[in-house]
Amino acid sequence: MRKKIPPFLRPLNLLRRNYQTKSHPLPTQQLTSTPPPPPPPPPPPQQPYSVSSDKRTKKNSLQPSPSTKPIFTSRSLTDAKKTFDYILSTSPFPLDTRHNNSLLESYTQVATLDDSISFLAHMRMKQPSFSPDSSTYNVMLCQSCKLHLSFVDDLSIVRKVLDFMAADGFSPGHGTVDLVVRFLCSVGREERAILLVKEFSAKYSPPDIFTYNFLIRHLCKTMSIDSVYGFIDEMRDSFSMKPDIVTYTILIDSVCNRKNLREARRLIGVLGEAGFKSDAFLYNTIMKGYCTLSRGSEVVGVYKEMMEKGIEPDVVTYNTMIFGLSKVGRLDEARKYLSVMAEMGHFPDTVTYTSLMNGMCRKGDAIGALRLLGEMEGMGCEPNSVTYNTLLHGLCKSRLLDKGLELYEVMKSKEMKLEPASYATFVRMLCREDRIAGAYEVYDYVVESKSLTDCAAYEGLENELKWLKKAKAKAQGIA
Repeated sequence: MRKKIPPFLRPLNLLRRNYQTKSHPLPTQQLTSTPPPPPPPPPPPQQPYSVSSDKRTKKNSLQPSPSTKPIFTSRSLTDAKKTFDYILSTSPFPLDTRHNNSLLESYTQVATLDDSISFLAHMRMKQPSFSPDSSTYNVMLCQSCKLHLSFVDDLSIVRKVLDFMAADGFSPGHGTVDLVVRFLCSVGREERAILLVKEFSAKYSPPDIFTYNFLIRHLCKTMSIDSVYGFIDEMRDSFSMKPDIVTYTILIDSVCNRKNLREARRLIGVLGEAGFKSDAFLYNTIMKGYCTLSRGSEVVGVYKEMMEKGIEPDVVTYNTMIFGLSKVGRLDEARKYLSVMAEMGHFPDTVTYTSLMNGMCRKGDAIGALRLLGEMEGMGCEPNSVTYNTLLHGLCKSRLLDKGLELYEVMKSKEMKLEPASYATFVRMLCREDRIAGAYEVYDYVVESKSLTDCAAYEGLENELKWLKKAKAKAQGIA
């Protein structure tokens, strides 16, 4: 039975078939049938719920296989108690805290919080040796969050578990608030996470610096920077929770992503006043922001400020600066810093050379970029896919199609993928030079190498073929 061709690919298939039957018939080897593959081996027998044999787990761990049904499938508290009593009476070894926590977790996945609390009380009554720890209550808290906070914007369920922990003699610790904060942020309840942290800080103690910075990082992605500053000020003034160097790094990265470089420079000063020392990473972040805005002079200014403060630039510093200068066409200056980079003991890498090639291609010097490729390989630096795509795009833009074809053959030999921009430019040049067979071959390679989806690759080729058809019709009409 013939395989149906999708409607959007039928015009392309017809053109290809006409081209192949006229001058390039398909090889007969591809038309021969291949024997069907042998049947797969039978699946291994299902293992019942029992002691796991996985070497990665501890001995005697109660771990069900992926195909095993959950222990508790009903919300009924009575059924859950009976199931637990049966497991307890038939188990060949005493259940420790880890096993009991696993059973409790299984039940909390289907039960209400009140029933989970009652089930825990039954477990303790039937097994006096079982002494719950903080992880036991965290299991209950985690599952309650998943069942309730995903749908209800209410912290009462969390407060109830925290009060239950405290009444049982366990003061909620940092791990408890970290668990809830991470879950609230994952479901888009940042305001509730802030409220919980404030309540927890007032009633117990402030969160640790890891939870604090996690929340700050998430707030920077979802709230205004003024709101984030307000939360930081309140935590510092009310609970003596001060930001550390990681906090300032998160803030600087956030304002740079928002293209507020003036605020980033101000934060560098605030960081110093707080007793922290800036490092190359912070300045690299600011430098990257200026590169995004194509402000080469400010990029150099940041570098000079680093040198004045005695902060040693690293490879990322020089790569970022060379990229920024190349982007705005200041290639002579970029090459100067290439030499400075080597003098400082940082050898240029693939990113360095690719940035320079990109700038040269932007300025129309694709041949110079090609010479730089040879220099790069002579220095023992291996070009990557980005390097070749940058050069291919530049050569096609400069109408150096033959050089582009040579580079394309090298890319194919190295099984490198074509990026969307280089593919579109390459196919455009091939079609406008009336090399239709070559354009089809590039299309085939892009699809086979999964550089682009079938639809995206076809759309790019179809658009250029339509342009070529209109251009020929217009030329014939004029003639």
